[in-house]
Amino acid sequence: MQSSTKDFILATVCLLIAMMTIQSGASFAKQLFPIVGPEGTTALRLGFSALLLCLVFKPWKHIPARGNRLAIVVYGLSLGGMNILFYYAIERIPLGIGVALEFTGPLAVALFSSRRKRDLFWVACAIAGILLLLPDMSGEESLDPVGVILALAAGACWAGYILFGKKTGMQSSGGATVALGMTVAAIVLVPYGGIMQASAFTWEVIPLGIGIAVLSSALPYTLEMVALRNMPSQGFSIMMSLEPAIASLAAFVILGELLTLWQWLAILLVIIASAGSSFSGESKK
Repeated sequence: MQSSTKDFILATVCLLIAMMTIQSGASFAKQLFPIVGPEGTTALRLGFSALLLCLVFKPWKHIPARGNRLAIVVYGLSLGGMNILFYYAIERIPLGIGVALEFTGPLAVALFSSRRKRDLFWVACAIAGILLLLPDMSGEESLDPVGVILALAAGACWAGYILFGKKTGMQSSGGATVALGMTVAAIVLVPYGGIMQASAFTWEVIPLGIGIAVLSSALPYTLEMVALRNMPSQGFSIMMSLEPAIASLAAFVILGELLTLWQWLAILLVIIASAGSSFSGESKK
């Protein structure tokens, strides 16, 4: 098997595992909101993730040259913004819907980077699936508009995470890059969460925070950096179309959020988009 083929398979497997762990972690994190709120949950997630990643990857040995540090800072701020805005969003709207709206960010990356008509077809499949995941905006299940705006803002941060993650990932090892970015995010948001939810933090919450940090940040972001370094950003973005489907399934299993027939059809469409992008990415090698 050629090296390029192995790299693509490795990237695909890493990305699938990352999506499964991050959405399971998001479902568990939502259960913490009544205790420490979105701010406290974000602080626990980013703080412990940064600590774990720094212990494992020793990012101080991989600090980029002075002229390349801005990309790391923007990457970290995008990562932090994506976390806090997404948690604020799913406090108001269902998890699967929040992920579907947030996905507008990576979808935009895929659209703007596409140069082949065949790739646009997979993007169209993903868009169709995302639209089917959205409830009737005018009915009883209409969405909280603030939650929608927050999810879209998280999507914009997600786009920045992809673009700057690709750039920073080429400067050093993937794990060290994630550790540096997570540290930047933690420096900004851990104090914020601590101030907003200081009275809610107890020793009983700490183990839950560590678990969410591993599932939602440390493990998936490291795997995503491996994927970003081994596939085009366009293919990465389209394959992330699985996120709304995986989030809906995780919410069903962990939170009891039921899926409709239309949502199952949406899952099929996004899986088709993901598989199509995989074949398209493989043909480019």
